[in-house]
Amino acid sequence: MIPEPPLSRDDTDAILETASRWRTHGRGVALATVVATWGSSPRPAGSQLAADDAGEFVGSVSGGCVESAVISEARAILKGAPPKLLGFGVTDEQAWEVGLACGGKVEIFVHSLAGQDDLLGVLRRVRAARKPAVVAIDLADGRSALFADAETVGDGALRGALAGEAARALTQDRSRVVELDGRRYFLRVFAQPPRLALVGAVHIAQALIPMAAAAGYDITVIDPRSAFAAESRFPGVTMSHSWPGAALAAFALDRRCAIIALTHDPKLDDPALAAALRSDAFYVGALGSRKTHAARLTRLREQGFGDAELARIRAPVGLAIGAVSPAEIAVSILAEMTQALRGAPPLAPVRAEAAK
Repeated sequence: MIPEPPLSRDDTDAILETASRWRTHGRGVALATVVATWGSSPRPAGSQLAADDAGEFVGSVSGGCVESAVISEARAILKGAPPKLLGFGVTDEQAWEVGLACGGKVEIFVHSLAGQDDLLGVLRRVRAARKPAVVAIDLADGRSALFADAETVGDGALRGALAGEAARALTQDRSRVVELDGRRYFLRVFAQPPRLALVGAVHIAQALIPMAAAAGYDITVIDPRSAFAAESRFPGVTMSHSWPGAALAAFALDRRCAIIALTHDPKLDDPALAAALRSDAFYVGALGSRKTHAARLTRLREQGFGDAELARIRAPVGLAIGAVSPAEIAVSILAEMTQALRGAPPLAPVRAEAAK
């Protein structure tokens, strides 16, 4: 048995690495991909499972509802059957068993990775470089092509026909099915992981980091105070000892970034927030009371920021859940970051009489 790597946060890299290892050892490998869902599906579009001809598999396409049937089809394809688009209805009872309130439907495309070793290798290299990519799959025959900056590999006809659609899918950060000239193609988006910059190597940062890492964030702690930003306090965490303005300039803020100021020190927090407000960061948060934040807003207005820009700052940071301890505050922050990242509307406050 070939040892498998531990599963990554969303299994993506483990699936790619394991499939590549199997191929290197001469095994046949089939890839199953969720291409469309309706209702309450256990796994979103883009979820994948790789199965080899020795009976092993890695990944998940349903949380357990239909894995056996998918693996059976994968084995048939590895024995010579053509690629296949499978449709499953997940019953309410099956959904309940994997933690959902109701059932739904799912389409899963299964095809062999024979002849796609170059594409798999380039995709792994792009992922290692933390760059975005799109893989286009023809849902009739399994032909595939990869789009990633200057890196293009795979079927030439697909690259020419789907370049525009791939660029749009990447911009929207959403895997989906497109139809051209009567054929259906699945565009699987491999997005860059969201990044989190924590300004202040404080207790809340220590509690938030493992939670944010589990949610898929690349994390950097910024604090010029060496006593705070010590390796012993943040083992294995990327740290910058530069002042926040310089550190965030090197961080290259973009729309997949979150920045949170945690120090209560205007010399550190204010430059960080100013840099964040000049960027497309999807989330800007600051620790502190309403009184502290009011004073902070006055200082930022003096730097030329208007009310619309200042309204982007989430302060006091985190959802209002009555959090007290550093761990509870970290939970509230991650929840609010998730809400912002996914574009979910703010939660309506619970009325006292409704909670009874």
